[in-house]
Amino acid sequence: MGSSSGSRAGIVPLALIGVLAGIFSGLFGIGGGTLIVPALALWLSFPQRLAAGTSLAAILPMAVVGATSYGVQGNIDWTAAALLAFGVIFGAQLGSYLLAKAPVAFLQWAFLGFLAVVIVSLWVVVPQRDNVISMSVGVGALLLLTGFIVGIFSSLLGVGGGVVLVPVLILFFGTSDLIAKGSSLAMMIPGAISGTIGNRRRKNVNLRAAAIIGIAGSVTAPFGALLAAWIDPFIGNILFSVYLAFIAAQLLWRKIKRRK
Repeated sequence: MGSSSGSRAGIVPLALIGVLAGIFSGLFGIGGGTLIVPALALWLSFPQRLAAGTSLAAILPMAVVGATSYGVQGNIDWTAAALLAFGVIFGAQLGSYLLAKAPVAFLQWAFLGFLAVVIVSLWVVVPQRDNVISMSVGVGALLLLTGFIVGIFSSLLGVGGGVVLVPVLILFFGTSDLIAKGSSLAMMIPGAISGTIGNRRRKNVNLRAAAIIGIAGSVTAPFGALLAAWIDPFIGNILFSVYLAFIAAQLLWRKIKRRK
C-alpha cells in the first residue's frame, strides 16, 4: 500500500533530509521538494510516486514557518500570494490525479526536465531588492494562471512549486528576490494542503515520514530565510543552480545504470 511503503525508514535519515530541506526552503523560497524527492527515491528507496506525495506533505510545515519568517520582515506580497494560492488549489488537484495515472518513467523524465529549466533560469535572472509587483487586472489574471500551472507541478513532481515560481516572479513580474521567495512560501501552504488530501486519498503519501521531515525542516527554515537576506541575491542563484545540477546528474546517472 502506498501510504505504508517506506515505513521502515529510520528517524535519523528522515530528520537529516528535513534539516537540509528546511535550510534550502528558507534560503531559496522553495518547499524543499527538490531535495526531498530525490533523497527519498534514491537514498531511501521510496517508489517515485510515494516520494513525490510524501515530499508535498512534508513541505507544508516548512512553508508555514518560512513564510512567517519572511512575513515578519515585510517580504511578502499578500495579494499576489492569494491569487497564486487560488490557482494552486485547483492545479494541485489536477496534479495529484495525474500522479496516480502517469507512468513512473514519465515522472522521472519530467522531473529532470523541470530541473533543467530552473537551472537555466537561475543564470538569466538578476534579482533587484527594491522591486515590487505592479498589480493590475491583467497581472492578476496571469498570477492566477501561474498558480494553476505551479499547482500541477506541485502535486505531479512533489515540489512546492517555488523553484519555478521564484524565478518567474522575478523575471516576468518584476519583483525583488526576497518578496518572490516570501510570496512563494505563502502560496505553497494551501497548495500543499490540497495536493496532500488528493495524494492521501490515492495512497501516494507516507504521513510518518512526512511528519519527521516537516518538523525537522521547520526548525532550520528560519535560518535559511535570514541567510537569504544576508547574501548577494545573484550568488544565491548560482549556488542554487549548482545544487540542482548535482541532483539532476544523480537522477540521470541512476536512470543510465538501470538501463544498463
